Amino acid sequence: MILAERIRLRAIEREDIPRFVEWLNDPEVTAGLLINLPMATWDETRWFENLGNSPAEERPLAVDARLPEGGWTHIGNVGLHQIETTNRSAEFGIFIGDKAFWNHGYGSEATSLTLKHGFETLNLNRIYLYVFETNPRAIRAYEKCGFVHEGKQRQSVYRNGRYIDTFFMSILRSEWDARK
Repeated sequence: MILAERIRLRAIEREDIPRFVEWLNDPEVTAGLLINLPMATWDETRWFENLGNSPAEERPLAVDARLPEGGWTHIGNVGLHQIETTNRSAEFGIFIGDKAFWNHGYGSEATSLTLKHGFETLNLNRIYLYVFETNPRAIRAYEKCGFVHEGKQRQSVYRNGRYIDTFFMSILRSEWDARK
């Protein structure tokens, strides 16, 4: 496990599937994701069973929050994908599915912990992401963690009857080191 003060990152287990199905069928949760259709349990089970075909460092991790009374609760997932070994870069992705944990800094903490893992454990040089213009909460969290705007893809996604822009952001190892 990868631990921080209020969260931990751990391997995703079969028992997590029902929560993922619940979250990924909530339009508020999926508003910032590239998911447009209802998710069935068998869809998520098939996704889970195929995780073993991915390199271990590219498998998403469950985000757990520490409870005040002790113990942990699963609140979302995070991951580094499309890892390029020659260029030492990867794409970052996250979602906090348990809305009770929104707006309390858990996403920023999970992002920072994943960046630390990417730069200090996986020896990456650049971590990038895509975020919809309609997700200002995520954009603020990414900026807070040191991501820099690199550009935008105009009208790249169709959501709720209109086209929206997608922003492209990244952080370099040198920028991460300077922030520590």
